Amino acid sequence: MDAMSHAEHHIETAQLRRSPRYGVFLIGGGVLGILVALVLTLVFGDPTATGDGTGVKYSTGQAFGFLALVGLPVGIALGGLVALVLDRVVGRRTRRVRVDHETVTDPEL
Repeated sequence: MDAMSHAEHHIETAQLRRSPRYGVFLIGGGVLGILVALVLTLVFGDPTATGDGTGVKYSTGQAFGFLALVGLPVGIALGGLVALVLDRVVGRRTRRVRVDHETVTDPEL
């Protein structure tokens, strides 16, 4: 610190609270939804089976696409729900900490 600078110290108290990162849970839920769609396609998918009774046959890729269209939003919603529950559970555990707040001013600037 320069001789011309002036520093002020303030000791304050703050609440420290941990919270989950919602983006990670949303992306994780989406990935999990797509993986579930992939597993369902590989386990139950039969490329020779007929579709909805109209005689239309769906390929394995099409079946995966349909399941992914459902699995992705459901997975994102479940990931968000898990993050909200964790936020409520972990959010109750807050603690107070002391913070040293320092302000440095330079009169030459």
